[in-house]
Amino acid sequence: MGKLTKAQKVTQQQEDEERRLQEEGEAKLQAEKEEQERLEGERKKKELEKLELKDQERREGELNELRHLLEENHTAVTTWKTDAEEKAKWDRYLHCDGSPDPAVQKDVNTYISLWREDPGVNMTLVLKQCTLALKLAEELEGLIRDNTDPKEGLKYQEGFILLQELIHHKHLLTTDEILQTAGANIDTETGNMQTVVKDDNITLCLWANLKKNSRFKGLHFEEAGLGFDLPKQLAVSNIAVRILHTRYDHLSTLARMADLRINTPLPRSLAGGEEVPAEIPEQGETKREGGAVEDIEAQQQQTVNEEVQSIQGHEGRKSAASVQSRKSSPQPPEGRGSRIETQMEALGAEGESTSPLGQRAVMDSSERVQTVDLLQYTPLGGVFYYNVFHLPPQAHQVNGWEIRQLLDKGLQVFPYPEEKSHSEETEAVTCPPVGVFVTLPDFVVFLETPQVARWDSAGKQWRMDGITDVSYEEAEAKISFKMDSFQALVLMQETYANLPFLSWELRPLGQDSALFTVNGALIDLSITIQGDQCMLQSDQESGLSHLKGKWMSGPALQRAMLNAGINIFVNEYTDKYVSTCGKDPLTEHAAYEQMALFTAACAFSWSKWNAKCGAEHLVMQVCEHWGPDSVPKGSWSLYLLGAQRSQKLEITEQSEAFSPDLYPGGEFHSTFIHMLQDDMSTEGVARPRGSSCLFVDTVQSLLCATRPLMYS
Repeated sequence: MGKLTKAQKVTQQQEDEERRLQEEGEAKLQAEKEEQERLEGERKKKELEKLELKDQERREGELNELRHLLEENHTAVTTWKTDAEEKAKWDRYLHCDGSPDPAVQKDVNTYISLWREDPGVNMTLVLKQCTLALKLAEELEGLIRDNTDPKEGLKYQEGFILLQELIHHKHLLTTDEILQTAGANIDTETGNMQTVVKDDNITLCLWANLKKNSRFKGLHFEEAGLGFDLPKQLAVSNIAVRILHTRYDHLSTLARMADLRINTPLPRSLAGGEEVPAEIPEQGETKREGGAVEDIEAQQQQTVNEEVQSIQGHEGRKSAASVQSRKSSPQPPEGRGSRIETQMEALGAEGESTSPLGQRAVMDSSERVQTVDLLQYTPLGGVFYYNVFHLPPQAHQVNGWEIRQLLDKGLQVFPYPEEKSHSEETEAVTCPPVGVFVTLPDFVVFLETPQVARWDSAGKQWRMDGITDVSYEEAEAKISFKMDSFQALVLMQETYANLPFLSWELRPLGQDSALFTVNGALIDLSITIQGDQCMLQSDQESGLSHLKGKWMSGPALQRAMLNAGINIFVNEYTDKYVSTCGKDPLTEHAAYEQMALFTAACAFSWSKWNAKCGAEHLVMQVCEHWGPDSVPKGSWSLYLLGAQRSQKLEITEQSEAFSPDLYPGGEFHSTFIHMLQDDMSTEGVARPRGSSCLFVDTVQSLLCATRPLMYS
């Protein structure tokens, strides 16, 4: 490189000077910017400290006000429910319809004994008696479900088991009576007898094989939507086929009882060894061979002590699990190392063991091959009992006299497949499976292809093995399959098929009226709340006609929706089957309490940021709103809820990333409702004060039953 000229040197010096001045200017600007940011940070820090101090100063007052509102509502609701229960008991006493009080074991046993001794087998009369007995069984199921006393629970279970056995036995007696006169009711086209009997609770289809035609393949009862196919050896046998479809399902209740006992730990002695319990007699089995149902009360009484100890052991294990879960539950960051009383603690929450959202039960971790998990699957549409019997001796007319052979053992089960000593291959050829056709009941909704399960009477459980060649015609709502033998069947679907929710919204329609909308994974629906009554609304046309547009209590609607296959409700086991946001249950429960208090004046909705804000916080969209109209777009604001405080967020639902920054001009509050009041009108703040305690309780119960902040 050559030597620079004088002019070039001057130019280079000028450029270096300009570069130096520019760098100094940029450094000065950067320093000024950093200083401004530092000052702004200090200002914000001081402002936040001032807001936190202001929040701390009014914390006690806000918590006391919230506590007072909750206690006032709780007391009023408790008083109303107590009065309603007393009135219901008195009304029942005055009704005098012949049904016993399900809570009084002596009355139930007397009722069962008298009905058992009744020799009547007239179908019409027996069906009326069964209707009354089914009402009693439903009441006993409710007592079993709500019971907390192990001794009382065993009494209710005993009464339920005896009652369901007797109902099933009465059905067998009437079946026997009809089949004994099958020869007098021959169908002229087929030469056999076939009949269908229906009422509100059951559909009974009977076929008597009088002609024994080897070319007979099967029969479809058109009016019942049920049918069967028979292999050749049954087509030429002296048999009768019964299909009994019950709209109710007592077998699943028995399975849950049996599962509870199996999963209950054995009582332990002080020496540490396991005590050997007395052998528990098998319960829930109906004697299919006729005769009176055995009185198992004495046998059950012998095992009461063992079962009580076992159930108490199970409860103790649940408590221990709750304590352990509470110790390991996520703690809000702002509460760690702080003596400041959190919102939930101030309201009397003492951990998951006392929270309706946080209770956990210990489940048996051992896997049972082929056994249906009744937490994962829900039986729908009742039970289909497929049975084959020896055809009873037929009556004969001789000189004007009817001669009938009476059997001591009553109706006899026809063994199929027969016990064989040959190889499995030979047995498969000689005893082919039987075919089953079922039209899906019109009072349930199957969101997915139904699963078929058969009843294992020995294990008191549903199983999915032994069912082959399943074919589902969705357009015609029909399912067909084959099975090795005649058994009781149910159709099932996954309990949480409609979870997690895609979105949800709760908005007021007027004073003491609101609309809760859930966009589920497979179906959308809405529940209108009016006072303490609820009504289901859905675009689903089939399967819900008996529910849509009908007012009922919250618990009644929940049971009806579960039975109809539309489940949006959760329990302590749901998170084992559904992905969740993993929220702290105490913070979540406190949010539902306060949402219910302000439902009369505010609309609440799902936010995508709820899944991004961490387990210790909740995020939802809220705006002041009342009236039947939809919430206008752009009216929503985002709120962040924590154990210590609530705040309005600066971000919106359309922001690119989550940020916990406080909304400009916003403040911190120790409770959610006081946070909401900052942006509400005077009229809006006053509206919740006029809400009925029953309306608030119904909204809160619905939110706690669905937990939209956890499962969406």
